[in-house]
Amino acid sequence: MIQEARRLSTVEEYYFSKKLREVRSLVAKGKPIINMGIGSPDLKPSKVVIEALQTSMNDASAHQYQSYQGLPELRAAISEFYVKYFGVALDPENEILPLMGSKEGIMHISMAFLNEGDEVLIPDPGYPTYTSVTKLLGAIPVYYDLTEENAWLPDLDALEQQDLSKVKIMWLNYPHMPTGTKGGINLFEKLVAFAKKHQILLVNDNPYSFVLNDEPESILSVNGAKDVALELNSLSKTFNMAGWRIGMVLGNQRNLNAILKVKSNMDSGMFYGIQKGAVQALNSVGDWFVNINETYRRRRALIYQLCEILDCTYDKDTVGMFIWAKLSSNRVSAEKFIDDILYDKDIFITPGTVFGKNGEGYIRFSLCVTEEKIKEAINRF
Repeated sequence: MIQEARRLSTVEEYYFSKKLREVRSLVAKGKPIINMGIGSPDLKPSKVVIEALQTSMNDASAHQYQSYQGLPELRAAISEFYVKYFGVALDPENEILPLMGSKEGIMHISMAFLNEGDEVLIPDPGYPTYTSVTKLLGAIPVYYDLTEENAWLPDLDALEQQDLSKVKIMWLNYPHMPTGTKGGINLFEKLVAFAKKHQILLVNDNPYSFVLNDEPESILSVNGAKDVALELNSLSKTFNMAGWRIGMVLGNQRNLNAILKVKSNMDSGMFYGIQKGAVQALNSVGDWFVNINETYRRRRALIYQLCEILDCTYDKDTVGMFIWAKLSSNRVSAEKFIDDILYDKDIFITPGTVFGKNGEGYIRFSLCVTEEKIKEAINRF
C-alpha cells in the first residue's frame, strides 16, 4: 500500500466538505433540507458581466494560455476600483496579482514566506484554511483570541506579552468572518505599527467589504502599510461570482514577486473569458451595491426573526453576508444544537466551533438563502 504524505496527518478534511456530503445524503433520501450554512451567493452576476464573458469567446486569444499576472486591463480595473472605493493607489504593473480565487492566495502567500517551524498568528474564531495551510507547510499555528467582550478585535497588549520572535505571518480578516465585525482604520494603524515593530507580514483577507457595508476599508490605506502588509480580495461575494474563482493579492512589488514565483509554478493563467467578465464587473458598478444590499437587508431581517425564535442574541452593528448568533446559556454545544435542528427540522446552520474554540456557544447563518426559504425555515419552528 502506498503511504500518504506525513503532512496529511496534520489536517482533516474541510468541515464543509464533510458536512455537505452528509447534507446531500439527506437530500438524496428525500429530506427537504434548507441550507443556511454556506456563504455561496445564490444571486447571479449582473447581465453585462455574463455578456462580457460570452462575447469574449470569439476573441483571437480567448482559448490560449494566459499570463500568470493576468490581463493588463484586469490589473488596471482592479487599480481603478481600489482608488475609487478604498482610496488606495496601486501600480497595476507590479502591485496587483490576480488569483484564481483568494483562497489559493492563502496557500501561495504561505508557501512564499513560511519555512518549517515558523509561527503564524491566526484569529480564533477565524477562517479554518489559515490553520490547515499553515500545518500543511510544517509551520506552527499560534492563535490569538477574538472575543465578544473585546468586540471581536485582537488584543495587541496581550500579544505584546508573548514571544513573537518566530512569528512570520499574521492573518487578519476585517470585515471579520464569521462575526461581521468591521475593524476600522484605527485598528489597521495599530496593526501596521505592531507588524513593523516585530517584523511580521500582515495579510488582511478582505472579501466582505461591500456586503451590507457603506464604509469599505483597506489596510493598505494606512501610511506605510505596504512595507509590512498584503491584502487579499475577491469578486466572489462582491459581485456574486464565487464559482468564477477571481481573486487578487495586493502589496509591494517585492512581496508580490515572491508570491508569483509560487503561483507561476502551479497554474497556467486564469481563463481569458473570466478575466473579461471581471473587468466588466469592476468597471460597471453603478447601483449594483445598493440593489444587492437591499436584498440582503430583507433576508437579514428575516434571519433576525429566526434567531429570536431560537432564543439567540445577535449584534445588529455588523456587516457581511453572515449573522453570528449567540446561543442562550442553557443550550447544548453548538454542534449538538445544529445537528438537532438538521435532523429534526431539515435545516442546516453552521456551528461556531468550525471557526475555533471561541466559536463555542455561537452559530452562523448565511444570507445566501432566498426570503421564501427563510420564511419556510421560520414556519418549521
